[in-house]
Amino acid sequence: MVTRSCMNVEFYKQTSSFSGRAAIRASSPSIRLGRRSIQSHQSNRAQATAAQDPRVPQQYDSSNPALSFPCLDALEAKSALLSTRSLSSGPEPSYTTGRHEQFRSDQLLLLDWGGVLPEFEIAYETWGKLNSQKTNAILLHTGLSASSHAHSTETNPKPGWWEKFIGPGAPLDTDKYFVICTNVIGGCFGSTGPSSVDPSDGKRYATRFPILTLDDMVRAQFRLLDSLGISKLYASVGSSMGGMQSLAAGVLFPERVGKIVSISGCARSHPYSIAMRHTQRQVLMMDPNWARGFYYDSIPPHSGMKLAREIATVTYRSGPEWEKRFGRKRADPSKQPALCPDFLIETYLDHAGEKFSLDYDPNSLLYVSKAMDLFDLGHSHQQATRQRRAKNELIISSSSQPPHNDPSCSLTLPEEPYEEQPAELSSVSSTDEFVISGDSSVSSSLSTPGPPADLVAGLTPLKNHPILVMGVASDILFPAWQQREVADSLRAAGSGKVEHLELGEDVSMFGHDTFLLDLENIGGPIRRFL
Repeated sequence: MVTRSCMNVEFYKQTSSFSGRAAIRASSPSIRLGRRSIQSHQSNRAQATAAQDPRVPQQYDSSNPALSFPCLDALEAKSALLSTRSLSSGPEPSYTTGRHEQFRSDQLLLLDWGGVLPEFEIAYETWGKLNSQKTNAILLHTGLSASSHAHSTETNPKPGWWEKFIGPGAPLDTDKYFVICTNVIGGCFGSTGPSSVDPSDGKRYATRFPILTLDDMVRAQFRLLDSLGISKLYASVGSSMGGMQSLAAGVLFPERVGKIVSISGCARSHPYSIAMRHTQRQVLMMDPNWARGFYYDSIPPHSGMKLAREIATVTYRSGPEWEKRFGRKRADPSKQPALCPDFLIETYLDHAGEKFSLDYDPNSLLYVSKAMDLFDLGHSHQQATRQRRAKNELIISSSSQPPHNDPSCSLTLPEEPYEEQPAELSSVSSTDEFVISGDSSVSSSLSTPGPPADLVAGLTPLKNHPILVMGVASDILFPAWQQREVADSLRAAGSGKVEHLELGEDVSMFGHDTFLLDLENIGGPIRRFL
């Protein structure tokens, strides 16, 4: 069964362009108004509303007319068109344009925070040929919003998200290796996620879907490897969130992983990236159409998704690149400045958000991004997770009722608001820091030089693995110091097989997205390392 959860890419072509214009030809009689388009109807309605609103100065009693907002008109027009869509198959058909393989597990999957999936499916694609000993398999891990379609296939000729990095003679050389790429559980490109049907009642999970971790995703992937008869990977490779999963695979299954490649990732999520993903989730959840996740029979929260993607896009690239590409140029200098997209950089962000707004399931964005926030390969975090899993495994074995996520919100806000701490952290004692943060790894990193001892201990299972760690100086989402932290922690754990490369801004200005764009400086070292 293919999860049908990602909105038709073609829909974007029917709605507004990134400049904010929406030339929509509505075929439904319920939204056709003579020869007028939905946009003109919405625009007229907005003007009529403004004429009746006492808060809006009218033309006859103001020195200036009220501004027009074509960007908002376009969003209203899109909602109007979406409301007429057939709901028989859900609002979001599958993203992939061709066939992918499907693995189904009927065995219960226990998740790190107590939730369970009684069964699950993983969409995957492969390239190359598995040798007779099954020793040449490479597991390629994806970023947050990527599908399993990393490279074109005969049944799906559409170029993949890593098209030039996979193939004969490419960094992931399909003449040598059998490359496997999956859509993670929690995603929306064929794997079980919030938009999938809960087998217990035949209804979509929505926000009844349990909280996930990246470790949960990796465990599900190794169920797939079991079904393929692959006992050990030649390599685990990934970038961004995939770089985090790649390390996690080695920590969880050290005896089943050979080489490891982690690009623009980290060994634990840090506050800045958590803050940026939190902001995206909040913007999405504030969209009234999100409806606390139960929007599958209604209008999807496309406005919130658009804004969330715009925020994300800011973190994916770099300021120097945008200075070179856009500078301070406006889209049309001859026109009066507008509050809708006006500067070229604004129209670029608007286009990026609009294009993505119906390409990915909003609930998947919430769950997968939260899993990234929870990622931590530190020893104390791993130990707490093992204890929690052991407790829940005991519940499963001794009870007919499996454990589950607590549906109530157990978080409580502090009685007093957070206050800025003294600028000089050296004046904060180790004990005080434990009280402030409750995180021993924070205290350790502040009180001792070198990598955090907790992280060093957590990465010890990888000390004998050949590992390539790569970072980019222009990356603001996963700054280069985070890759240095990984390499330093591995060396402190006793590893003598760590190779660390960092691309300076003189080499790449593409920021976090460098791993998607730079075949020479990213792909070259991968090819040599493998």
